[in-house]
Amino acid sequence: MADDKKRDDYTIEMSDLPKSKDPPMSSPRPSMPVPSTNNPIIPILSYCGSSILMTCTNKFVLSGFGFNLNFLLLAVQGIVCVVAIQVCKSSGIITYRDFNSDEARKWFPVSLLLIGTIYTSTKALQFLSIPVYTIFKNLTIIIIAYGEVLWFGGSVTGMALFSFGLMVLSSVIAAWADIQHALQSYGHSETEASAKVSTLNAGYMWMMFNCLCSAAFVLGMRKRIKLTNFKDFDSEFTSSLCLYFVLIESVAMFYNNVLSIPILVAASLFLEDWSSVNIERNFPPLQRNRIVMAMIFSGLSSVFISYTSAWCVRVTSSTTYSMVGALNKLPIALSGLIFFDAPITFPSVSAIAVGFVSGIVYAWAKVKQSAKPKTGVLPMTSQPMSASSQSARDSFKS
Repeated sequence: MADDKKRDDYTIEMSDLPKSKDPPMSSPRPSMPVPSTNNPIIPILSYCGSSILMTCTNKFVLSGFGFNLNFLLLAVQGIVCVVAIQVCKSSGIITYRDFNSDEARKWFPVSLLLIGTIYTSTKALQFLSIPVYTIFKNLTIIIIAYGEVLWFGGSVTGMALFSFGLMVLSSVIAAWADIQHALQSYGHSETEASAKVSTLNAGYMWMMFNCLCSAAFVLGMRKRIKLTNFKDFDSEFTSSLCLYFVLIESVAMFYNNVLSIPILVAASLFLEDWSSVNIERNFPPLQRNRIVMAMIFSGLSSVFISYTSAWCVRVTSSTTYSMVGALNKLPIALSGLIFFDAPITFPSVSAIAVGFVSGIVYAWAKVKQSAKPKTGVLPMTSQPMSASSQSARDSFKS
């Protein structure tokens, strides 16, 4: 699901980006894929709105009566993504290289990780409320941080470590609040209470798998981006970091979705129930059109998030963009309280608050860490560009 593809926070160091020695090409530059306005309010609100739209539409589809065609949902999202970016390419809004079998072979392991990420994400979101899902997604940041320490020579500061503690605390509070609410709501029936707790435990299990898959996907895609040759983009577009960011995401989105679609379609056809009874249960006649439209919108939302995140990179500073990523978790969590039946209790609200603070502390820790010049490297080249992907996050994020 694109939500993971785009909202998993990670950092692409400027040193990771390929460097071209070729002189600038004389061919005309394509039009910028982001609006020319420099007002940061519009792109920030657009980014937050796209994230909320994707999460809520996915939850709407997955929380249907016995919905169990998860692979079909993911295949539809992937197809919508590919069609959307191909239309943008044909319109001259973005540009990237055509499909190359050698590059596809190199991207394939990352695409497999993407499938694991988005499938476990749909299963976790199916069993858990949006606030709890959002809070637990923070744990992915911890795994990614220590993965970067092991494989990319990263480091964890004291402030970042403190934020990790808050993330774990918020997750514990959220789980405890969920279980307590289930026991209190269904206390009159031991069978119903036990079934509800079992559902929550299944959600926590899928959430654990999702955190591991998401971290592996983010780290794997970072490695793939470092190894992929973007030389033919460099000479033409290095003057615009925002445009270069969009190009990298377009390539990642294109290959990740193109390679994952056949696997998702095959998995849906052979592993899911396509009987008329099950189709009727997943797409009730009265809600069929709404569910199909929600599936399409969720795919388009992943493209919107890529577009709006690049827009934010262009019109804001790295500090502002990092903070937007942290603050964005609050409206997403609140959307679950507003649009769905997520329990509103003091412990659940406390968990959201602690998780919100942990995101801000972590974002500030990354800003302070990136502000320190690295030994032997010019300060201009040591500034990181924060990118989110929880796609493709949420893909790309895919």
